[in-house]
Amino acid sequence: MSKADEIYRQNCLDILNHGFYDTDLEVRPHWADGTPAHTVKKFGVVNRYDLQDEFPIMTLRRTYWKSAIDELLWIWQKKSNRIDELGSHVWDEWAGEDGTIGKAYGYQLGIKHQYKEGEFDQVDRVLYDLKHNPASRRILTNIYNFEDLHEMNLYPCAYSMTFNVTGNTLNAILNQRSQDMLAANNWNVCQYAALVHMMAQVSGLKAGELVHVIADCHIYDRHIPLVEKMLENEAFDAPKFVIDPTVTDFYQFTKDSFRMENYRCNSFDFEIPIAI
Repeated sequence: MSKADEIYRQNCLDILNHGFYDTDLEVRPHWADGTPAHTVKKFGVVNRYDLQDEFPIMTLRRTYWKSAIDELLWIWQKKSNRIDELGSHVWDEWAGEDGTIGKAYGYQLGIKHQYKEGEFDQVDRVLYDLKHNPASRRILTNIYNFEDLHEMNLYPCAYSMTFNVTGNTLNAILNQRSQDMLAANNWNVCQYAALVHMMAQVSGLKAGELVHVIADCHIYDRHIPLVEKMLENEAFDAPKFVIDPTVTDFYQFTKDSFRMENYRCNSFDFEIPIAI
């Protein structure tokens, strides 16, 4: 069993056995048929992944990690909010008539800000500091821009990354206000684990620990039987994560710069209903 499987199983069992059901509350999300999408949740879940030990990908079900990395590059590298610049269709339901998701995610990372050293957007500032100010305790990004929330088709879920260098090791904290455990949990974990590896490699560092802080960690009501069924699956060892060692420029990574060797996982033959 991979460490990601172990952590995921513990999280889900804790939510199902000890979580709070919001059945009696009025909620914003709804299903395609208009029915309110209720959840069972835990508050303040913190998971730690040692990226030197293994890559945190689940085997209880397949995580489509290449599509996950493609979305990450769309946000962090292209700094885009246009869905026609994304290889997958994960954002289709949030697209407006202009073909964008509004002033969200990549749009926010691409806004330039003035610093003493000159103008940088948030990604380029991180890259600059990792090379020139690695001891800084101010290396972070935040895309929860209150001024632009009214122009975002979805408020950011994974909204902040804090990077911290200890010796020659890059660690990071991912802050997430809301986490759909079935549809998105390991997708996000794989994305930001890959991001730490990328940032470390181009900065002459090694990837260390990813700490994932989740404020509202939940399972939707229609997902509960699917999660319970999945937790019965056999789990396997984590695959070997391989990153192209020749890439030294963050903007030269592609989704084909990575490999998962010996990725064994269970099939998941259920369509996942998406709350919107």
